[in-house]
Amino acid sequence: MTWNLHTTHIQDGDLVLLVGQRHKHYIITLKAGMDFQTHRGVLKHDEIIGQLWGTKLQSHMGNPFYVFQPSLADVLREMPRNTQILYPKDIGFIFITTGVGPGSRVLEAGTGSGSLTTALAYSVGDTGQVYSYEVRKPMQKLAQKNLKRLGLQERVDFKLRDIEEGFDETDIDMLFLDVQAPHDYIPQARAAIRPGGFFASLVPTFNQVEKLLLALNQHNFAFIETCEIMLRYYKPQPARLRPTDRMIAHTGFLVFGRRVEVSETPDETPPTQEEI
Repeated sequence: MTWNLHTTHIQDGDLVLLVGQRHKHYIITLKAGMDFQTHRGVLKHDEIIGQLWGTKLQSHMGNPFYVFQPSLADVLREMPRNTQILYPKDIGFIFITTGVGPGSRVLEAGTGSGSLTTALAYSVGDTGQVYSYEVRKPMQKLAQKNLKRLGLQERVDFKLRDIEEGFDETDIDMLFLDVQAPHDYIPQARAAIRPGGFFASLVPTFNQVEKLLLALNQHNFAFIETCEIMLRYYKPQPARLRPTDRMIAHTGFLVFGRRVEVSETPDETPPTQEEI
């Protein structure tokens, strides 16, 4: 299987996005000789292979389907899952804020279904590395399966362990905690993050944010920020432009901080939020 984003023609083994009527999405892996069957008809894989990306095809019932390379957002939305996943709106802001990109060494806990793991592996490229900790073996297996489907598994080092024991890695560029009580693991996080590196977390309630902010301040993190990302789509009809009926509103509070160094001088303390 290949996840081709930079080719013009569709090849055998490619991961493809089929978009039918009413924007119904399907992501499949092409295999010569196979059929794709829906209630709107059958598409033969052989009829898709060799076409240009973006081509409009028809099922044997005459229903239209467009074929595209799936974007990262497409892959994350359609990913098999057993738990709630991070949404692209939050993932994108995390990456921009923390500078995750090619060559980055990043760490996450826990893995869950592998949504953020996939986005991290995609973003760090062949020269970066992702370390992903999880305590639930079934969840880790699902995440590994999802990463393997996309050909990204070699970029991720999966670890089945309680993070209370700490992390094996040091000098991490960005560490993301997606656990029930992230405030309990700030000392372990600090030990893994490089000086000046980023901490990030997503928590659903005000109570958890308050505890997390206190813990970050106590363990020499500064430049702390808290926010939430709202995403509102509009119906793209020029004569009747208005918001769609549903909105992805609150998914969680994002909390960011940076590891700062404090000398042995007794008078020196990390800057307060008022000072920065």
